[in-house]
Amino acid sequence: MRTYSVLLTALAVVALLAALSLVTWRQARALEALRDLDAVQRALSLVEAERAELHRRIQTLESRGHVVPSARERLGMRTPSAGEIILLEGEVP
Repeated sequence: MRTYSVLLTALAVVALLAALSLVTWRQARALEALRDLDAVQRALSLVEAERAELHRRIQTLESRGHVVPSARERLGMRTPSAGEIILLEGEVP
């Protein structure tokens, strides 16, 4: 009977150690997954900031304040005088 009791106690200790090992392994995996998630969120944040900067730059380059001086400088365009403006009549679709 005594050996049965010792065997049962040893089995209980082994089961307890196995359960604790499983919990530790699961926690380690969860922490690793959280680190990966944090890295992805940081990368996403950087990409979103870069996208916003590019969008702001596009708006600046498309603005009249940038296009008109560039057109004058690079294409030799100028603002027409009143006598150079011709109004065409036509139907508006």
